[in-house]
Amino acid sequence: MMTNRFIQIFFLFSISCFSCDAQNSALSKPQKYEFRAAWIATVENIDWPKRGQYNSELQKQDFIRILNEHKKSNLNAVFVQVRDACDAYYAKSAEPWSEFLTGQQGKFPTPFYDPLNFMIEEAHNRNLEFHAWLNLNRATFKKSKTLAPDHISVTKPEWMLVYDGQKLLNFGIPEVRKYITDVVVQIVKNYDVDGIHFDDYFYPYEVTGEVLKDEETFKKYNGGITNINDWRRSNTDSLIYQISDAIKKIKPSVKFGISPFGVWRNFGAKCSDGSCTLAGQTSYDNLYADTRKWLQQGWIDYIAPQIYFEQTHNKIPYNELALWWKDNTFGKHLYIGQGIYKIKAGWSLTEAPKQIRFNREAISSQGSIFFSSRSLTENYGGFQDTLRRNYYRYPALIPSMPWKDSIPPLAPQKLLVIKNDRGIPVLTWQPGEKAVDDEFNNYFAVYRFEKGEKPDLTKAEKLIYIGKMNTYEDTAAEKYRGYIYCVTSFDRLHNESEDYAFFTIDYGYESSK
Repeated sequence: MMTNRFIQIFFLFSISCFSCDAQNSALSKPQKYEFRAAWIATVENIDWPKRGQYNSELQKQDFIRILNEHKKSNLNAVFVQVRDACDAYYAKSAEPWSEFLTGQQGKFPTPFYDPLNFMIEEAHNRNLEFHAWLNLNRATFKKSKTLAPDHISVTKPEWMLVYDGQKLLNFGIPEVRKYITDVVVQIVKNYDVDGIHFDDYFYPYEVTGEVLKDEETFKKYNGGITNINDWRRSNTDSLIYQISDAIKKIKPSVKFGISPFGVWRNFGAKCSDGSCTLAGQTSYDNLYADTRKWLQQGWIDYIAPQIYFEQTHNKIPYNELALWWKDNTFGKHLYIGQGIYKIKAGWSLTEAPKQIRFNREAISSQGSIFFSSRSLTENYGGFQDTLRRNYYRYPALIPSMPWKDSIPPLAPQKLLVIKNDRGIPVLTWQPGEKAVDDEFNNYFAVYRFEKGEKPDLTKAEKLIYIGKMNTYEDTAAEKYRGYIYCVTSFDRLHNESEDYAFFTIDYGYESSK
C-alpha cells in the first residue's frame, strides 16, 4: 500500500515539475470556483495597523489600501486577526483593547471607532468574505507591556499556565472552555462576520527544557481518562465542538474553520493514517489538536493546513502533505495555507506558482490562503504581479458549502443594456424574488459572450464582474462587436441561481432582447 503511495507521489511530482519547467510562462487555465484569501496579521503589527500608527483615521486609510490591493489581485476573502492575546480589535468585547491597536492595552482608539465593524463593512463593500481570526489560548507574550487591570490573566490567574515565558489559558478547566466559547459567541451575535477562524495555537509547541504544568488540572478534571495526552486532546475536542455547536445554533450561515500546522501525524509505527513526513512536532502528538477528527465529525467546515514547505523539502515535502490532506477532508473544503513570506527568505521564485498549479491539477483543492498580506501587497519576488497576470487574472467565485446551504437564489430580472454618452455598454438589472429559504440575492455575476456563441456559464474566462451592485459598466467591450450578456445571482453562501437574465447587443450596439 505504501509503495503504491510513493509511486503516486513521485508520478504527480514529476509531472508537476515537468509542467512548470516546460510551461513556466504559459497562462494557467482560469478557475471559475476558487477560494483566494490572505491572512491579515495584527499581532506585533505584522500586516496592520502599522507599528506606532495609533490614529484611527490613518488606520482606516491603511486598511482600505490593503483591501483595494487584494481586490485588484482578484482575492475574494480576508482573514483578519481580531484577538491576539485575550484582547480585542472590536468594541463589543469583555476583553481589553489590543496594545497593537492603540499602543497600550485597554486604551480606546482615538478618534473612537469599532475596527471590526469598520473592517467588515469595507470588506463586504468589495464583495470580500470577512473571517474573524482569533488566537485561542495566548494570554500574554514574553515581552508583554503593562496589562490592563481587567485582562483575564489579572482577574483569573488560576486559569493560567506559564510556558516558555508566556501565560496561556488552561484548556483543561471547563470554565476556560466556556469563556473562550463565549468570546466567539459575542462576535457571531454582534458582528456580520462570514466566518470564525483559529490558527495552529492550541497547546503550545514543545520547547526543550519546558514542562507544561497541568497535572493538578488533570487530576481534578480527567473524567476517567487515564492518559494525560489523551485528556489534553479531549479538552481541545470539547472546545472545538462547543464552539461549532454554538455557531450553528446562533447563526448557521457562519463558517468555522481551522488552520493547523501542516502535519496532523507522521506515518509510522504509532499511526498508519498519517502522512509520509518526518515532522519534528505534529498537531496530534504535540499540540493535542486532532484536526482530522474535527473534519470527520463535521465540527468544522474547512481545513487550511499551513504547508509552509517547498516541494523539495527533505522531511515535509509540500506535494506529499497536500496529497494527504486531499484524502482526509471528509467532504469538507480544503484551502492550502501557503507561506509566501518565505519568498523574501530565499524561496525560489517559481515555488509558490508551482504550488498553485499542484493545488489545481493534482489535488483539486478549493483554494489558497496566503501568509501573509504584506507578502502580497509588497509584491515579494513579484508574486502579486504573477497572480494578477496569470493565476488570478480572472475573478473567481467562492465555492459553495452544500452541507450549510444548498438552495440556490432566484435569478435576476429585467436585464437591460444601453450605451452611455461615451459609447460604453451599461448593464442594469433587478434582483430576483425571495427564494424558498427566504433568502434574497446577495451578489451577482456578469458573463460576456460573443454574439452567436452559445452561453456556457462554466467558462471562467467569461466572468467579467462579481459584485453587489446591480449595475455594471463594461469598459472593456469593443465598440463594433456584438455580445450576449448573462447575469446570475448568488446567496450569502455562494449558491448560484439556476437560471439567468440575458441580453444581446448587436454590432454597433443596436440592442435586442
